[in-house]
Amino acid sequence: MNWINDLLWGEGIGHSILLLSFVIAAGIQLGKIKVFGVSLGITLVLFVGIILGHFGFTINHNVIHFFKEFGLILFVYSVGMQVGPGFFSSFKQGGITLNMLACGIVFLGVLTAVILHYATGIPMPTMVGILSGAVTNTPGLGAAQQAFSDMHGVSDNTIALGYAVAYPLGVVGCIMSLLGLKYLFRINTKQEEAEAEQGLGHLQELTVRPVSLEVRNEALHGKRIKDIRPLVNRNFVVSRIRHLNGKKESELVNSDTELHLGDEILVIATPIDIEAITAFFGKPIEVEWEQLNKELISRRILITKPELNGKTLAQLKIRNNFGASVTRVNRSGVDLVASPQLQLQMGDRVTIVGSELAVSHAEKVLGNSMKRLNHPNLIPIFLGIALGCILGSIPFMFPGIPQPVKLGLAGGPLIVSILISRFGPQYKLITYTTMSANLMIREIGISLFLACVGLGAGDGFVETIIHEGGYVWIAYGMIITVVPLLLAGFIGRYAFKLNYYTLIGVLAGSTTNPPALAYSNDLTSCDAPAVGYATVYPLTMFLRVLTAQLLILSLG
Repeated sequence: MNWINDLLWGEGIGHSILLLSFVIAAGIQLGKIKVFGVSLGITLVLFVGIILGHFGFTINHNVIHFFKEFGLILFVYSVGMQVGPGFFSSFKQGGITLNMLACGIVFLGVLTAVILHYATGIPMPTMVGILSGAVTNTPGLGAAQQAFSDMHGVSDNTIALGYAVAYPLGVVGCIMSLLGLKYLFRINTKQEEAEAEQGLGHLQELTVRPVSLEVRNEALHGKRIKDIRPLVNRNFVVSRIRHLNGKKESELVNSDTELHLGDEILVIATPIDIEAITAFFGKPIEVEWEQLNKELISRRILITKPELNGKTLAQLKIRNNFGASVTRVNRSGVDLVASPQLQLQMGDRVTIVGSELAVSHAEKVLGNSMKRLNHPNLIPIFLGIALGCILGSIPFMFPGIPQPVKLGLAGGPLIVSILISRFGPQYKLITYTTMSANLMIREIGISLFLACVGLGAGDGFVETIIHEGGYVWIAYGMIITVVPLLLAGFIGRYAFKLNYYTLIGVLAGSTTNPPALAYSNDLTSCDAPAVGYATVYPLTMFLRVLTAQLLILSLG
């Protein structure tokens, strides 16, 4: 029966895979349990690992180190691939405001952790672990562990222990802060939701919406659409038109379509441009466009042909070739104005308006084949990981920090994945990965990482919590979670005049807290929390990774 002993207690490959598989499966299953409507999700993998590690279940040091680092790389790279396409668009005027607020939350959390470090005497590595748990940021935990290991040549398990202790109330504290702000601000939910659904406030440049207008500007009479664009100096698409000549039916618009006084048009633009466009053309009206011409249909079509990757809408000539119009492009959940110079990417969903025959012809050109999208594009993934490891290993010197700072295996792949997913299509590199495939890679990566961290930290967990005052870390974690969120909430509401649903999305994104986002989405039917979360998440993730390393290298 030696084989059973080797399988359960040995150091072979079979033992390692069995133990990791059990920790991950048990942790994910337990993570589905909800208490007061809140679950800790995949983080329970960490706690199962700690429990088994406490009872002596271990894995060979080299094996656990490899799985931990490789899991972290897979996780951060898949996150970067998802957020990359919308990363730079988040720095438009409205996005800058939201990101400034999120950066403030990050730095307030860091400042709070530093103050607690000096006030309590808790070592900085442990405090960074508490900070990462309080803001539910796993890549920050990985970055801190790697920075400490590079600096001292050994690991510090208290980083993971601080993370594990602070994480549960990090989730709860964030949700309670969002709920508390709702009552402190005396939010009128119906009014806030109505404003959010109209794309008002700081989401004006991050979404698009249609508006029906009647042409009243006499200077536009007889002018073609392509001659009008330079006059407006705004990014918009005129989708449909109904002329004043007695026809009741609407028709599609192209660049040569002439406008006349009294014509009714359907315009697609960002909310921030709607007011100027409306004033230029005439006045807003109510039109049931779908009822005016039932021969015209609207359909969303997937871009699935590799040869279209990186091409502009003007190069496709959809209107001239097929008699259909592209009115908007959805990328990573955000609608973009279908301007002629917009570059398409694999996986984009374009909204096309035209006759059934015209749309069908356009569909054949664009692809719309889920089978093609399901084919994995592995070259960009492993090429990006390789480049990320190289970037993460390059040392950077900062004044006042004795040790060179490295982006590490968390920061390097994250930055490279953002850059590749954003700029890869311009160089004919197909970076698209289906959402299900992306989530699979991400979940496998984070599961491996958390299982390894838990197994490695489990040996001294109980002793640290009970006999070395680790239970007090819970209170410190709550302070780091709640104080920055409440301060930023008041600043965002009263200084930046943020819509409540946008604000709670930003607060959830600044703590990279998926349960808080899920809670925010449950409060409303509008997508303002999700857009706010997605706008600040990439920069916040990067700053969490960087600040965790800087704290270790400067004060650790």
